[in-house]
Amino acid sequence: MRLVHLDLKGAAPRVSYLEQVFPLLSQLGANGVLIEYEDMFPFKGELEILRSPYAYSEEDIERIQQLAEQHKLEVVPLVQTFGHVEFILKHEKYQHLREVERFPNSFNPHVPDTLALLKSILSQVIEKHRRSTWIHIGADEVFHLGEGMDSKNWMSHNKGDVGTMYLKHIKEVLGFLTVQYWGLRVLMWDDMLRKISVGTLRVALVARTCPTAVPFLTKYVESGFEAVWFASAFKGTTGPAQAWTPLSYHLKNHLSWLKVMQAVPRLAPLRLQGVVLTGWQRYDHYSVLCELLPVSIPSLAICLQTLVNGGFTEEAKRKVLDLLGLESVQLEQSTCEGRGAFPGVEIYHMVEQVNGHLKESILKALEEESAIKGWFSPYHRKRQFGNPRNMESFGSKVLKLHEDWESFVRDLRAQLERIYFPDTVEEWMEENVNPYLDQLRDLVRDYR
Repeated sequence: MRLVHLDLKGAAPRVSYLEQVFPLLSQLGANGVLIEYEDMFPFKGELEILRSPYAYSEEDIERIQQLAEQHKLEVVPLVQTFGHVEFILKHEKYQHLREVERFPNSFNPHVPDTLALLKSILSQVIEKHRRSTWIHIGADEVFHLGEGMDSKNWMSHNKGDVGTMYLKHIKEVLGFLTVQYWGLRVLMWDDMLRKISVGTLRVALVARTCPTAVPFLTKYVESGFEAVWFASAFKGTTGPAQAWTPLSYHLKNHLSWLKVMQAVPRLAPLRLQGVVLTGWQRYDHYSVLCELLPVSIPSLAICLQTLVNGGFTEEAKRKVLDLLGLESVQLEQSTCEGRGAFPGVEIYHMVEQVNGHLKESILKALEEESAIKGWFSPYHRKRQFGNPRNMESFGSKVLKLHEDWESFVRDLRAQLERIYFPDTVEEWMEENVNPYLDQLRDLVRDYR
């Protein structure tokens, strides 16, 4: 299985954009999508507080699944059940479920309300995904586990460690899923398992739970796992505020995974069940946005075709260029030549402009223009005086630059609004455009 991860905890696209993207995923070689809803799921009743103001409706969730089915993509919902639960624990209503009171990252596994809440979250998500045969329970990066008083008491009374405590909670979650949804298969990330000994894992193991991992394969074989998945990345791993996707970095990541895949047969009876191509949209609920999906489609195409062809072969390259309507790809420069014909290509080109020229052109105008430095300094602007003769020497140039960027940004905003909800558009502009354009706007205001 080749699942493309849609991380909706930031920049969740409108369903109309997914209508364009799903056929492309299928053509590129994906056969599933891993959907991390977080606050974009239409939780109801007691859980309604968890919904974003722009959350998908129940009809949207149904439409997404119909689209997936139409394009032969298996839908695997992802529900975080231990760490990365800021979207839940930030609410006062659930604050008492935190492992450490100050931090909203992780659940306290000892409070009965934690499991009760998880059961109701899982039930609502699974009920709306009755066609799905898999569910992903997250369970990665459980920061501060073992630091809360309840955990410390549990470990001292049970002569246990953090690993045993972690597995106890996971087993409770799996126990609920096994009883309530017999036959549903479970995926989880494996970073927390890597620290746990073979003996502890073997005792706790529930058959057919699949970690996503690598050099730890031998350890997982010895622990009794039957199948593993790998998790690569096509975007969202090279910096929390990364705006442009580095192509060669992500291609190398996939070429490394191919080498690991070739080693799996030597580890029989362990088998490789699938690969998740992760595309993180935020590092966590509170961080800024990483690369937008349209910006990373060339990377996703290269990575998927690399997996399908066992390398970035000529055939893989040809297919990527054909399907994306591009003339060529420069891996080291992370650029693509040609107009392109993929969903959101306009945003791709415009973000390239912002990334490559906005900051540079504005800082150049403001910092390298000696007339601005000499006759229109912060001192002049604050006291509102200056010599018109010297001001006019840079005025028309600065006004033109301002007008060009304002007109460009209007177009960019319009393109973003076609794909994204207002909160995403606002956040992206605040992070990537306004820090530079506002300096120019202020200068023009003072100049006038």
